[in-house]
Amino acid sequence: MESLRIDIINPKAKSLLKDLADLDLIRIKTVKIKSEFIELLEKLRINSDETPSLDEISTEVDAVRKARYED
Repeated sequence: MESLRIDIINPKAKSLLKDLADLDLIRIKTVKIKSEFIELLEKLRINSDETPSLDEISTEVDAVRKARYED
């Protein structure tokens, strides 16, 4: 299988792609640019004066996972 990224310039092209998908010749997947986790972090940080960075959160998660699996 080969994956391509296509920028649609003319809306008629989108309908052609949908027709190809209906014929099971191609599969159309939408890609989220921003992850849901990042959006949640941004929402939570709005109300906080001192928010941890993504690196600090990752470090804490790694520490908890390490402690959990050592037992």
